[in-house]
Amino acid sequence: MAFRTDSRKHMTEVDGRIADLLLEWYDVHHRELPWRTPPAELKRGIRPDPYRVWLSEIMLQQTTVEAVKPYFRAFLEKWPTVQSLASAEAEDVMKAWAGLGYYSRARNLKACAETVAHLPGGLFPDSEGGLRDLPGIGPYTAAAIASIAFNRPAAVVDGNVERVVTRLFSIATPLPQAKVEIRAHVERMLAAARPGDFAQAMMDLGATICTPRRPRCMLCPLRGDCSAVVSGDPELYPVKPAKAERPQRRGAAFVVVRGDGAVLLRKRPGKGLLGGMTEVPTTDWTSRVDGATGPDSAPFAANWARAGTITHVFTHFALDLDVFRADVTIDKAPDGHFWSLPADLAGEALPSVMKKVIEAAIPGATKRGR
Repeated sequence: MAFRTDSRKHMTEVDGRIADLLLEWYDVHHRELPWRTPPAELKRGIRPDPYRVWLSEIMLQQTTVEAVKPYFRAFLEKWPTVQSLASAEAEDVMKAWAGLGYYSRARNLKACAETVAHLPGGLFPDSEGGLRDLPGIGPYTAAAIASIAFNRPAAVVDGNVERVVTRLFSIATPLPQAKVEIRAHVERMLAAARPGDFAQAMMDLGATICTPRRPRCMLCPLRGDCSAVVSGDPELYPVKPAKAERPQRRGAAFVVVRGDGAVLLRKRPGKGLLGGMTEVPTTDWTSRVDGATGPDSAPFAANWARAGTITHVFTHFALDLDVFRADVTIDKAPDGHFWSLPADLAGEALPSVMKKVIEAAIPGATKRGR
């Protein structure tokens, strides 16, 4: 029993030392991010804005920090509060989100803003449980908001944290099975007085020092406690299962151009892949089945000219679309479609795959007016 007690005491000391070293490093080397309240401001009593924390966390899901920054700033300029976002037109939100990917996030973002706006005082809940009751907020996001916005002692575990922890403790269990073990380590290491800073410090360390390739271990404040450094090969962690082969799908897309340069568009169904976004007419491809690929499958007869093939990689499949263009003189859009003038096209809610399609047929079209 004495051995077990000594062992627990040693682990507690190590966990406490790791938290202290990490926070000392973070106070000096934290990243300057537009949604972040830095340590110096926190010490002066300035508290994070839960709206900004929530907005950034939703945007950062499966998206890089650099890609998110301009979208975050644009959203704040248009909708500086959760109430203003709740009052926005759904189509305007989808347009502002276009290009950021994973479009169900944008739909949930709007639904969540509407829900919060109707809560007492229009305020976000300050607990993990309360946050998880909101649309589009899962366990990770609830923990991140509770920790960063409200300084709650929540275990925040993203990909960066998984990498840091599996290397610190040489966790050989493959992901995702290792998530329970990783979370237990994070819960033990949590800095009780500064859980929000601790969470962001772990993320920053993984993003800037403990990187997937060529980690800069000599600059790491935790190298003295890192078992992967001792073993000599941190890149072995985290252990991941073999990637499944990504299916390849095919289809066709049709860019219809009116005499004044307007492009024929339609809105996708609200649910499913790219739900609620805008597109040119395409054949019925999905993540599971191919669509037709020839001009015979066009929405109507016209002088269709081939404009090339584009490739787009989604999370679970890759897609090749043969692109065809037709110049027409008709003024009335077919049912369920609408014309977008050249000056308006760049502002439509076009996902990246559709921007590629239009660019193949009309180079520079989706960049005009920006």
